[in-house]
Amino acid sequence: MWGRIFERTIRHIIRRGTLHVTLPDGRTFTAGDGNAPEIAVRITDPSLLRRIVLLPDMGLGEGYMDGGLTIEGDDIRGLLELGVSNIWADNHLRLNGPAHRIRQRLRAVDQWNTARRARANVAHHYDLSAELYDIFLDRDRQYSCAYFLHDTDTLEEAQEQKKAHIAAKLLLEPGMRVLDIGCGWGGMALTLARDHGAHVTGVTLSEEQHAIATRRAAEAGLADRCDFRLMDYRALDGTFDRIVSVGMFEHVGVPHYDEYFGRVHDLLPEDGIALIHTIGRCGPPGTTSAWIAKYIFPGGYVPALSEMSAAFERAGLTATDVEVWRLHYAKTLRHWDDRFVAGIEKARALYDDRFCRMWRFYLIACEMTFRYGGQVVFQAQLARDKAQVPITREYLYPHPLEREMARAAE
Repeated sequence: MWGRIFERTIRHIIRRGTLHVTLPDGRTFTAGDGNAPEIAVRITDPSLLRRIVLLPDMGLGEGYMDGGLTIEGDDIRGLLELGVSNIWADNHLRLNGPAHRIRQRLRAVDQWNTARRARANVAHHYDLSAELYDIFLDRDRQYSCAYFLHDTDTLEEAQEQKKAHIAAKLLLEPGMRVLDIGCGWGGMALTLARDHGAHVTGVTLSEEQHAIATRRAAEAGLADRCDFRLMDYRALDGTFDRIVSVGMFEHVGVPHYDEYFGRVHDLLPEDGIALIHTIGRCGPPGTTSAWIAKYIFPGGYVPALSEMSAAFERAGLTATDVEVWRLHYAKTLRHWDDRFVAGIEKARALYDDRFCRMWRFYLIACEMTFRYGGQVVFQAQLARDKAQVPITREYLYPHPLEREMARAAE
């Protein structure tokens, strides 16, 4: 029975391109229009037929990780591109079955991120071996979307451009006190201290990140201007001239949005400015992939702009600028996967083959969702007083005459 249901499901999804499938009983079928790209898969675990039909992301991800589903040439990139591009080609093909509706009802439970649970969620992902992140991140360990001004930008260049763009939106002045919520390995804080003369307090729940950020500050001679704390942002007191948060809001959880933006409001003075950089969804509120929630980011959720904006409005914050980055994260993730593949033997020595398949599935599935699906990046610049930010975006970009002069000087 499940073989027939599985075949109908795959034929319904794959309309463009070609997918050849060999089932556990040896039977084969082909879905699609016969055109390129052409991908061939073999399923040897009979339970995957049911699991993929009922919860496609979990069944496919676990099947690839555990070896019950193999791809000709191990072309996981080709399979995920074929699948995700077809799912998002037409609205009616999006996978919104019973399992999805159940997850919607349970999302408040999944995202109930108390301080203790938030620490455990962070440890699951960010306290992995530091050597793993050395394999695929840039030198500054920026684990968030880079900003590509040109298609030829290297990952290092694009990450520097991301930090510069955020710094410009913060309208920094030397000596300002800056709070970095979810400071990661310290790259943003170190940049704001070194290049802009800020005094930065960075908070993280990851012991590994805290240790590395503290060491980096000492090695850079910035320990007097960068104070990294292993603590929950909700336990902070005082005020900060500026607040920045890059890639952390995805871990807050919808039940805690009011709490989050309430703290941002209370930690800012009347003339303060905050910049919240987060992955976002183009459409209405949704749910987190079951596979991502289990293996990669437990407790995580990508917000709709409507969910974010309603929460910061209730907190008494004004949006002074909202910018949407579209394909920048797809480019970033492609760089990360290329680097991971180049260093996969190092990753295999740290963990095992199953982990490497899991990590590639994660990087490529996310890339395809940004490339073909409904995920983008939101940068929300917020203030208690809307007059604290210039009334145009000219301060972010060089004047056209300055650009011409710069090009002439090159």
